[in-house]
Amino acid sequence: MNLAVCSQTPLVRLLSEGLSSQGIVDLEQLELYKDYVFSPGGVTRMVYPLLIHMKSWSYVEDIYWVSLNPAAPSLMLYNGIKLISVKVDETSLKGYRAVKENMWKLFHGTADQSIPQLIELAWRDEYAYFNLYNRVCAETLLELDKTEDLDLFYIHDFQQLPTGHMLDSLKPKIFRWHIPFDEKVIPPDWEPFLTKFLNAYDAVIVSCKTYLNSLIKRGYKGKAYHIYPYIDFKEYRRPGRTEIEHFCGNFGIDDDDFVMLLVARLDPLKGHDIAVKALAHLVKKHPHLKLVFVGNGSFSSSSKGLGLDKAASWKRMVSEMAGALGVSDRVVFTGHLPQDMLDAAYERCDVFILPSRAEGFGLVVAEAWLHEKPVVVSSAAGISEIVEHGKNGLIVDPDYVDELFRAIEYLIRNEHARKEMGVYGRRAVEILSIERGLREEAEVLRMVSEGLP
Repeated sequence: MNLAVCSQTPLVRLLSEGLSSQGIVDLEQLELYKDYVFSPGGVTRMVYPLLIHMKSWSYVEDIYWVSLNPAAPSLMLYNGIKLISVKVDETSLKGYRAVKENMWKLFHGTADQSIPQLIELAWRDEYAYFNLYNRVCAETLLELDKTEDLDLFYIHDFQQLPTGHMLDSLKPKIFRWHIPFDEKVIPPDWEPFLTKFLNAYDAVIVSCKTYLNSLIKRGYKGKAYHIYPYIDFKEYRRPGRTEIEHFCGNFGIDDDDFVMLLVARLDPLKGHDIAVKALAHLVKKHPHLKLVFVGNGSFSSSSKGLGLDKAASWKRMVSEMAGALGVSDRVVFTGHLPQDMLDAAYERCDVFILPSRAEGFGLVVAEAWLHEKPVVVSSAAGISEIVEHGKNGLIVDPDYVDELFRAIEYLIRNEHARKEMGVYGRRAVEILSIERGLREEAEVLRMVSEGLP
């Protein structure tokens, strides 16, 4: 089949200036990390290997990836995939991202009184720009269909929800919802909006069992599937002593430091501030602690993406908090790390933490399990579904800092518990293997494209 993917997040972000003005760019002729990087986040990390494997299995013939990429050329080629860049003017982009951010907060349960009700939002200019962006995506897909005779549209994430409704085509459409879908935090006036657009799809895939239940409760009538996210275990390895020492030397980590690691983009929802507050409690009894933050911003935060300043402003706020609490010398920001350095960070840490206020899933927990590390996971993270409290990790309520620092203190004092949780975590992570995930997701795409029940 011929498959079209549509997402806000592009597969790659360009680093070299001047490439955006070229008509067609073959990325395989360029240098990774010098000219371009893969966009961070679960969408690209899962969808790209899915496409490559489906092509190797002869499930698909031609693949097109339509995404928002204002600083990229109109067409890029990578490993047999045609990457088509959607562009809108700056005024429209500003309005789109305002609505997108409001929706993000709403679905993550962090909406405040400044976020308008849907009926009010619908009359604002920003909502028109949000619809315009989705309309441009839909029209781009329809033009592709005219020339390439597509067999399936695969749309990704909440900001693309209206795209399927705008696709004037009888060909099958699948929607993949990546963020939390908790019916308890969605206002009642948003239900008609959700059901209208969700029911434009033949099938919807969500990441957790609880989200599947919420989807049905909120009125979705089509085929609904739950597929856990997945990672390729082969991309991770246990680094040697020299690599770990190199990592520690780069970031001032001493041999006797007890290292707490958080790998996440710089965003208030990830709970970096919660971790800093817990650290401030812990250093009173345990002075040899280091809190290591790995990650930068998302595509939305990048200057070549939506241009939001969330990452930089959040880093400033967390840094200022660490200074006010007297733990600046205990907090390390590494920024983005290449895979070998990331492996060293996981291997060196003593405990991995994910104190997110809201988290669609949290594959970084799976990465920590691959390194047999104990994890402390927020109950708001989707992956908490497979964390067995006290066995392969500890679950804490992100609203209570006391729970986080007590969980970490327990692990500081109990080396045996740390090792045992790491062993059980390595067993638990098998359910998130890329082999399992690819088979399940590819099978859903095949069945829907063929009209099978």
